[in-house]
Amino acid sequence: MSVSAITPPKPLAFSLLRLMADGEFHSGEVLARQLGVSRASVNNALRDVEQYGLTMYGVRGRGYRLIEPPVWLDAGLVRAALKTPEIFHIEIVESATSSNSMLLQRAVQGLPSGSVLAAEWQSAGRGRLGRPWHSGLGNALTFSLLWRFESGLSALSGLSLAVGIAMMRALRKSGASTVGLKWPNDILDDQRRKLAGILIEAQGDMLGPSVVVIGIGLNIKLPPSVSRHIDQPVSALAQVVTELPERNRLLALLLQELAEMLATFAAQGFAPLRTEWENYHVYQNRPVKMLLPDGRQVAGIVRGVTDEGALCVETGQGVQNFNAGEISLREA
Repeated sequence: MSVSAITPPKPLAFSLLRLMADGEFHSGEVLARQLGVSRASVNNALRDVEQYGLTMYGVRGRGYRLIEPPVWLDAGLVRAALKTPEIFHIEIVESATSSNSMLLQRAVQGLPSGSVLAAEWQSAGRGRLGRPWHSGLGNALTFSLLWRFESGLSALSGLSLAVGIAMMRALRKSGASTVGLKWPNDILDDQRRKLAGILIEAQGDMLGPSVVVIGIGLNIKLPPSVSRHIDQPVSALAQVVTELPERNRLLALLLQELAEMLATFAAQGFAPLRTEWENYHVYQNRPVKMLLPDGRQVAGIVRGVTDEGALCVETGQGVQNFNAGEISLREA
């Protein structure tokens, strides 16, 4: 999701926001004393928090108060909600450039499969086709999962679609019954607005072994201070469920579904998952247009996907298969 530039929160801002997580009023003087900084430093750190999707009141004589303070991620709480915590290595950071880039750098150093890096704030999060991804503070999930395969890169065709199915299973279990998939790697609400995105980056040889880093960006809430900067139709989980799941439990559910899907994919590939994916696809049997890298457009009707995850489109020249690459899919 492309958003106008927002200055990353400073470490002092994170410390202050954590102290204010109870939603009560906190005196600026008391906050300054607790953290060993000046009263002016507190005021400067909290001055622009609304750009991160937070709402704060300042009342003379009473101090500062957060309305709906963020639920902070906690590795211990995530592990406690996992069915198989032993296969994950979870790290939570307050701020990162890109969790995908950080895990890719660590992959060459032997980081184990199942390593998870979740960031409260990403200053250079990326989506497909190099688009930037930004969200508010504490009102989204932005994380990456590293997974190692014995097979090579040539056996990973359809992986992004399999990951989409895992996302759908987790979201449906969370009450989001109306969301669907858009080929190759977006999750949309029933108004065709983007709820979440997937970015997969791989390293290795064609014959194996290989390692992938799966980046997930999921909007939980979309405060006006965040959504007004975004240049495409977007949605959030709060708009499609009656009750929001607790943020740490939601992350655990997503990780568990991803791990089970990745094990299935490693053993069987994408082919057995085709029908389920097509059932989730919002453009199945609908007219679309494909925007190709050379500027051409191809119109047709979506007829499903291949065993390798390519999109099958019935055109005037017959059924054609399209691989993700630099192709963009649009509703006709």
